[in-house]
Amino acid sequence: MFSKILIANRGEIAVRIIRACKEMGIATVAVFSEADRDALHVNLADESVCIGPAPSKDSYLNMNAVISAAVLTGAEAIHPGYGLLSENPKFVKLCEECKIAFIGPSSEIIELMGDKDRARKTMQNAGVTVIPGCDLLENLQEAKKQAKTVGFPLLLKARSGGGGRGIRLVTEAGELEAAYHSAVSEAKSAFGDGALYMEKFLSPTKHIEMQILCDKHGNAVCLGERECSIQRKNQKLLEESPSPSVREEVRAQMIDQALKAVKAARYENAGTIEFLMDENGSFYFMEMNTRLQVEHTVTEMVTGIDLVKWQIRIAAGIPLNFNQSEVSLTGCAIECRINAEDPRHDYRPHAGRIDVLHIPGGPWVRFDTAITQGYVVPPFYDSMIGKLIVFAKTREEAIRKMKAALCELVIEGIQTNRELQLAILSDPRFEDGDYNTDFIKDLNMNF
Repeated sequence: MFSKILIANRGEIAVRIIRACKEMGIATVAVFSEADRDALHVNLADESVCIGPAPSKDSYLNMNAVISAAVLTGAEAIHPGYGLLSENPKFVKLCEECKIAFIGPSSEIIELMGDKDRARKTMQNAGVTVIPGCDLLENLQEAKKQAKTVGFPLLLKARSGGGGRGIRLVTEAGELEAAYHSAVSEAKSAFGDGALYMEKFLSPTKHIEMQILCDKHGNAVCLGERECSIQRKNQKLLEESPSPSVREEVRAQMIDQALKAVKAARYENAGTIEFLMDENGSFYFMEMNTRLQVEHTVTEMVTGIDLVKWQIRIAAGIPLNFNQSEVSLTGCAIECRINAEDPRHDYRPHAGRIDVLHIPGGPWVRFDTAITQGYVVPPFYDSMIGKLIVFAKTREEAIRKMKAALCELVIEGIQTNRELQLAILSDPRFEDGDYNTDFIKDLNMNF
């Protein structure tokens, strides 16, 4: 087992990882930007190293600075959390070259699954159902030709990256040229790679993801699904497990395909297979995330399995001590992402000082965050400042518990999306479990 781990992240996920390390008796190193000098993760870690000024590109995305901090402090491993460098194969390769364990899959696997076109082909060869579409597009003319075969509406999608960038919906032939150039430009800017491929646009659909763990000894388990259809611009807002819409026979099929997928990729560590499911229960592989997910918490609540600890154990070479037949989901868990933004004004991010903070409590209520009273939310990073998670024996109870927890949550001094989350939970479509990825478009915003 590792004696010291560097956490190459910030905010609530850095705090989450540090807590897991403390429980395992592992020393921790925090890295921070000048803007985060007084952040909670810095204060909780055993050691801390400043790696640059506020902008992420000069600090948290500075690979050499992160590696240097690990070498300087004698850290044996690096946990990347999610976002930032977590799915950057160049960074993982640097770790490998410097003999520092990366708590995640190898650079080769990340590169394979990060290339959406190659990942799609790998899944097809493994017998996993993929969304109808085409391979990489050489140019606009090729796109026009393939569009006739795929049919409208369709999606142009960037080969690299994620977060909804480099994706364009094309409903008719007249929109294709502008959408193609726009997607290429955004993909080049965001990922340094303008390559696109094409998929049939499926609607309405639900976004269902399967959590997996794979050790270095060929063992793989699937920890059930998460329902992630409540989204705005491809960014998730609320997640729950299990999904209220996945029938038992469909769940079994999804688990089977998720395990086929990770075995085909020779995957190691924690990862997520993402599917789109249509109204008939047919589902299709969308992509694989080769890291810990923001919403890993709901899986932990319904399985009782600490995913961060298992990430660390797997990276240290420890085999899984349970198999698929021993995995069971109990009850229902819901996570609401608490963002520093104003939904009434086009979700404008809201930085500033938190004057009053009250965190809800009670049985099976969890708030993963790095904010404290008096903390100043900086304007340089993602707007998510916390995740409120609840667990109950039934979905109905979980919804009531989440509403009560949100009503108890007090964050004054900045705008948050708390009222939006309450509106989501009170919508009849959500209460019935009958919702899809178009949910937010039709949500009543009079709150």
